[in-house]
Amino acid sequence: MDNKPACCSAGRPAGSEVIVAQNFDNFKKDSKSSDPTVGMIRLEGGTFLMGTDNQEGFPEDGEGPVRSVTLKPFYIDPCTVTNAEFQAFIDATGYKTEAEQFGWSFVFHLLVPPETAKKVSQVVQKTPWWWNVEGASWKHPEGPESSIEARPDHPVVHVSWNDAMAYCQWSGKRLPTEAEWEYAARGGLVQKKYPWGDILKPEGKHMCNIWQGKFPDKNNASDGYQGTAPVRAFEPNGFGLYQVSGNVWEWCSDWFSRDYHLKASTTDPQGPSAGQARVMRGGSYLCHKSYCNRYRVAARTANTPDSSTGNIGFRCAADVRS
Repeated sequence: MDNKPACCSAGRPAGSEVIVAQNFDNFKKDSKSSDPTVGMIRLEGGTFLMGTDNQEGFPEDGEGPVRSVTLKPFYIDPCTVTNAEFQAFIDATGYKTEAEQFGWSFVFHLLVPPETAKKVSQVVQKTPWWWNVEGASWKHPEGPESSIEARPDHPVVHVSWNDAMAYCQWSGKRLPTEAEWEYAARGGLVQKKYPWGDILKPEGKHMCNIWQGKFPDKNNASDGYQGTAPVRAFEPNGFGLYQVSGNVWEWCSDWFSRDYHLKASTTDPQGPSAGQARVMRGGSYLCHKSYCNRYRVAARTANTPDSSTGNIGFRCAADVRS
C-alpha cells in the first residue's frame, strides 16, 4: 500500500473526512499580470542519474535503483515559498488553508508554547513528538500564541498539497515533478549524497538546517536554528537553489509509489495516475541521521494531500513555453 506516512512528518489518515478545497479557478491571477517566471531559475534539463543504490537509503521508500532520466527544460524557484509570499496570496484571494478549515495541525512537541501545551490533548501514537494543536496554521505555526510576524522570510508551513496547488494556480506556476525536483536539487553533481557533495559538514561547516542532538528530545541547534530557518540562510547549490536539504519537506506533484518507476517511462516521468499520498522531498529541520536521514537528495517520502505540519512547505516550478 502506498499511503506512506512521512517518518518525521505526521499526516491525516487516508479516508478521513476531507474538506473540499475552494475552486482553484477563483484564484487565478489576471492574465495581464507579469510573467510568473520572473525570478525563477531556468534549467535546460537533459539526462541525469536519478535515485540511489547507496546502503544509507531506505529500500521501502523506493529510492533505487539508479536510472537515467531525461527531462525537458523547466523553471524552478530558487527558494521555497515564504510566509510573506503566501500572505500575499491569502490577501489577494481570501483562501482558507485546510489546517484552518480542520481547526488544527501537527506541531513538533518542543516548539509548542507552554500555555498552548497545557491545552493539548492528542498526540500521534507511533510518533508522540507530534502534537495535534488547535489553532495551529500557516500564520500561527506553533499554535494561537505564535505568529509569523518576525518570520516573513521563513518558509510557509502547515500547507497541505491541496493548499500548495491553490497557490500555484494563483501564481501561474505548478509543483515540480519528483524527477524535476531531484534534478534541480542535485545542482549538476552526479550521484552525490547531498546538494554540495558527499560530506555532510565539509570542514565542519553546516550546510543545511537539520537536527543536531538526540532526537526527539534534545536539539542543540548548532546550525543556528531550532525550527525553520530563513529560506536563504545557507549556501545555494550549483544551480542556485537554496535549502533543498533540510528546513522543510517540499511537496511534489506526483502520487507516491514505491515501485512505479521500475516500469514507467524515464522521459519526463509524471508518477502514477492515482494514489493515496503525494511525494515529498528534501527532509526538514527534524531529520537526524539516527532516525531519518532523508535530507539526502535521493531520499523520498510522502503524505496524504490534506495533511499539514510545522515542517512541510513547497517550492514552485513552471513550464518553458516556446
